[in-house]
Amino acid sequence: MRSLLRIWFLGLTILFASSAANAQVVALGASNTAGKGVSSGDAYPAQLERLLKARGYAVTVSNAGISGDTTQGMLARLDSAAPQGTRVLILQPGGNDRRKGVASVVPQIMARLQARGMKIVMLENAMLHAIPSEMHQPDGVHLIPAGYHLLAERILPRVMAALGSRRG
Repeated sequence: MRSLLRIWFLGLTILFASSAANAQVVALGASNTAGKGVSSGDAYPAQLERLLKARGYAVTVSNAGISGDTTQGMLARLDSAAPQGTRVLILQPGGNDRRKGVASVVPQIMARLQARGMKIVMLENAMLHAIPSEMHQPDGVHLIPAGYHLLAERILPRVMAALGSRRG
């Protein structure tokens, strides 16, 4: 009987460890999520994943950014961008809605994510504008790798709080 209990507890331990090891974070957004003008490894989602792993989190950060995307486009692809098992979604709506003259659907995105029990971290445009100008590309909108690294560092505490203390 004792060995059966040990096996049962071992099974539960493995189950909980594997769920922590499969923690998923999805970065959904426009060009500054996609990493326009830089390699995918230099975009903030890849840099954020490295920072989380360096702190002991067994996590994958998926980059679901598309340059030029609007919040309507993000809503349309929400289920495929943030599949079942996603624990945290970083939402970077960008400024394309305003530039393209379309209505923002951020409240609908938030409602769908909350209904799925997903934690949401907003990456507001103010965070991007707070990055020093020397860390921007010549267009003044998109970041260079060092700027994306600074952005990843700045959003890291919010993502860690959303993930909780569970580590792999």
